Amino acid sequence: MATTEALAQFDIPAHVPPELVHPLGITESAEFLAAPHAFMAGLHGKYPPIVYSPSAQTGSAWQLTRYEDAYFVLRHPEIFTTAGATPFPRDPNNYFYFIPLEIDPPDHRKYRAILEPTFSPKGIARLDESIRRLANDLIDQFIAKGSCEFTRDFGRPLPVSVFLDLMGLPQDMLDTFVGWAIGLLHSQDRETAGRCMKEAVAYMQTVIAEKAQHPDDGVISTIVHSTPGGEPMTGQEIFGFVFFLFIAGLDTVFATLNNIFLWLAENPDRRQEIIDNPDNIDAIAEELLRVFSVTFSGRTLTQDYELRGVKMKKGDKVTSILPACNYDPSVFENPQEVNFHRPRKPNLAFAGGVHSCMGAHLARLEVKISITEFLKRLPDFHVSEDAAIEYWPGGVVGPKALPLSW
Repeated sequence: MATTEALAQFDIPAHVPPELVHPLGITESAEFLAAPHAFMAGLHGKYPPIVYSPSAQTGSAWQLTRYEDAYFVLRHPEIFTTAGATPFPRDPNNYFYFIPLEIDPPDHRKYRAILEPTFSPKGIARLDESIRRLANDLIDQFIAKGSCEFTRDFGRPLPVSVFLDLMGLPQDMLDTFVGWAIGLLHSQDRETAGRCMKEAVAYMQTVIAEKAQHPDDGVISTIVHSTPGGEPMTGQEIFGFVFFLFIAGLDTVFATLNNIFLWLAENPDRRQEIIDNPDNIDAIAEELLRVFSVTFSGRTLTQDYELRGVKMKKGDKVTSILPACNYDPSVFENPQEVNFHRPRKPNLAFAGGVHSCMGAHLARLEVKISITEFLKRLPDFHVSEDAAIEYWPGGVVGPKALPLSW
């Protein structure tokens, strides 16, 4: 149990048993930031499967680390709602929901259907050639230098450039967009987050108005001109849909690639295993996505509910620590081992249930192409000498920079 002094600043609800109160420091503590995935893997041996973690930074919530529990929560929106699940600052006098994430069934379906042709396996497969071309164009820019800063030179521009083209947004604003995303997802300062939110909102309002007048084949235009259920969406619905996709598409694959390539740089024998087994790339990518998943999934209880003997109350916040769930030893044998021949079991890198990530097929393709094309051109690389790997705080887990040399 946490010390009385450590908990004095928090108002712990009366129904929370004292023995289940543990300030985990997920996303922000020095211990977490030193080695986030090792930290989350270690939660299984150190804490009960469900704990209540008070936090001034992220808000107090029940924290789930078991695969089975997260799997249940993700698939029962009637008990665990996503309404208000995202912590981004919004004007209470002009409140909008992040669509479709914060919309539960049955309305969720009509919004998600708008973009299914774009993000379906068939729709994403059409991007294969252009993504491979982009990967090699990026490598061309640094291969002769003998080094690169991976996050800046490859990890960020590849998925973000693909995303901007899909959305119908200008490539020359990539750095501005990423800056807003970093401010919203990783800033520990409310003033910075608020400023980034204000600037991003103003920009996206302008873009939406422009797409309304001048349609194109991008995702934003598709949303603006869609009529789910035969009716046009309201301005707030359109904005909430567009803004959610804008934020969601800027950081997650970027962080995932950074984590994967740090591991690749530190494990030359495993790089060679990938090179020697190109036909196994699907299983390779899936295992790396399991081991280096980067996000968390927040919910709010719509009713009193008991899970694994823990009594939760209506209105309580619940967070599934998805990376920890993907290290659940009761589901994945030797969970911290990267095993490219592991028996297939759905992992929770893209959450699950009706709110599973719409961009999962695109993310998988980008990961597979990045690994394959990079190792074709640069089979031997390592983390640059004297490089200190530091991780971003916040809700998407990944290193700030990754200097590589060869």
